This record gives sequence, C-alpha cells and structure tokens, in this order.
Amino acid sequence: MHCFNSFFLFFLFFFVEKKPQSPCKMYPHHREREQPIFSARAHVFQIDPTTKRNWIPASKHAVSVSFFYDANRNVYRIISVGGTKAIINCTVTPSMTFTKTSQKFGQWADSRANTVYGLGFATEQQLHQFSEKFKEVKDAARLAREKSQDKELANTALTIAAPQDLSDELQSPPVMCVNGPEDKLFRSQSADITLSSEKERIKKMLSEGSICEMNLEAELFTLQDSNSKLVAALHEANANVEQWKKQLAAYQEETERLRDQVADLEAHGGHGPSDLLKDELTQSLEELEALLKAKDEEIHILQSKKAEYHEMEHDRDEAIHRLQEMEMRNSDLERRIQNTEQNLSNSLEDRDRTDNEIQRAVEILDIKIFDLNDLRQSLVKLIDK
Repeated sequence: MHCFNSFFLFFLFFFVEKKPQSPCKMYPHHREREQPIFSARAHVFQIDPTTKRNWIPASKHAVSVSFFYDANRNVYRIISVGGTKAIINCTVTPSMTFTKTSQKFGQWADSRANTVYGLGFATEQQLHQFSEKFKEVKDAARLAREKSQDKELANTALTIAAPQDLSDELQSPPVMCVNGPEDKLFRSQSADITLSSEKERIKKMLSEGSICEMNLEAELFTLQDSNSKLVAALHEANANVEQWKKQLAAYQEETERLRDQVADLEAHGGHGPSDLLKDELTQSLEELEALLKAKDEEIHILQSKKAEYHEMEHDRDEAIHRLQEMEMRNSDLERRIQNTEQNLSNSLEDRDRTDNEIQRAVEILDIKIFDLNDLRQSLVKLIDK
C-alpha cells in the first residue's frame, strides 16, 4: 500500500502543470482617429465651483475650440487644447443647450464634468456660427442615441443569454482528496505579472500618442483654416494688384503728358496759357505723384503678406509631417497590441488543453484507484480466509 501511494503522488507531480490565473479583460483596441468638423477661436472660461456666479479664465488668450466626430463610437466631442493641457474635453449630449448671454459670449453646462463652460468670441458672427454648429451636433447626437437605443432593444434577447465572463469560466478547479490528506494545486502568477506590466506599458504609450495626435490634429485644422483664409486674401490681392498696375500705368502716362505740357508752357513763355493754368497743372501733377506713392506702399504691403503666406504653408507642411509620424507610431502600437492579444489567446488555449488532459488523467486515476481498492479488499478477504 505504501508503494501504491508513492506511485500515485509521483504521477500527480509529473502530470499536473502550473497554470497562470486568467486575466479579467483583454486589451482594448485603439480607438479610431477622430475627425475635426469645425473650429473657432475664443477665450475659454469656467464657472467658479464655489460661488457658481463668477467666471474663471481657463486660457490667457484666445485658443481653438473644435468639434470632433468619432465615427467608431458615433460620438461628438468639443475639445480645446492650451499648450499640453486639455482645457475643454466635453462629450456632446442631446440634453445640452448653448445659450447666448450677450452679443459675443455664450455658455453651456456639462453635467458629467459638473461645470459650466463660457466662450468669448471676437465678433458676433463667430458666436452665431458656433451656436449653429452646436445645435447641429446636438441633433446628430440625439439621432445617434435613438439609433443606439433601438439597437439595444432589438438585442435584448441575445444579451440575456450572453456567456459568463472569461474570469468566471476559467476558475481554478477545486482541491481533490485522494485516499489521504488534501493535495492543493498551486498556480503560478509569473505569466499574469508579465502580461499586466506589458499591458500597462502599452496603455501608457497609447495615451501619450493619442494626446499628441489630438494636439496635432487641432493644430493642423487651425493651420488649414488660416491657410484657406490667406489663399482667399491672396487671390483677392492678386486681382487688386493687376487692377492697380493698370491704373498705375495710366497715371504714369497722364503724368508724363502733364510734364510735357508744363515743359512746353515753360518753353513758350508768354505765348502759352496763364499762370493760373500752370498752377492747376502743377497741383494735378503733385496729386498724381502722391497717389502713385500710396499705390506703391500698398503693393509692398501685399508682398509682405505673400511672404507670411509662404511661412504659413511651411508650418502646415511641418504639422502634416509630424501627424504622419504619429500615425505610423500608432499603427506600430496597434500591431504590437494585436500580437500581444494573439499570444495571450494562445496561452489561454494551451492552458485549457492542459486542464482537459489533467481532468482526464484524474478521472482515469480515480477509476484505477477504485479498482485497486476492490482488489485490495478482495485480497484481504482471501488472506483472512
């Protein structure tokens, strides 16, 4: 009997493998990149949480306040970034209302953040545009919520029969008692610690990449808006320059003609018109010269604006390049997350197979032990006889 117990303990030690505890959740996939749909510059304020009456400036100067749309989650957000800090990060809901309190100031309440945001615009037209866009986004959010509620009602029957969480399915088997004291099966946690540290590190990298990407998208959207305005101003300036060049040529011809007339009058002396006519011609000549000087100054101003436009194009190209680099980093992170999830899935499958093999071995051992007990009892009866 002692030999049999030793053989059974050796069999259990040989076949039972240590398995890690199952993680409760898989790694979440990286969110799809949000798209900017509208942007405006304004001074941002927040209501004083203590008095609920006074406004506290959230930005020292006017910053970009943008509407973003997440097509993956069908969610609209209002985001404003000042430097490296997110001043506004508000999800638009159908219950929100944007109220105009003056000609250039508006506000809305965010119940999730438990605060009230205020925006001060430079012109009344900018306030009107932001208010109209807010109403449009709020209606779109309401439609998205209605569609989501209809979909949830349609899938109620399916959600009732949903399977249990992965952590409940992969519970450790109970401790078995086999013909003696209990043999507890310990599980190693080294694999869980490695996977958890890798998960936290990748989450941190993804959050940093998302913040940089959001900043670059807001900056790129602002640059594109400024670029479009500068292009329109440049086209208008080019058209005006052509018109002014024609006027300048006509004025120059008129000036030369008047100068010739003055020279002729001076050459003929008393045979020409009177001194009054000479004074009128001289005054006209001075007016034309002053007009030419003003047109030259306008041309210099337009040329300086053209240089600023080229500098803005350079900044836009640099922001696009930085955005492309950030997208490459995000794609690399997503690929690494997929590889980690695949490795985790393979580990879980291997553990399930090991559990099944151990269960089969334990069942076979139970049968063998039962047979050996019967054989032992038979032998004892024969010996007693």
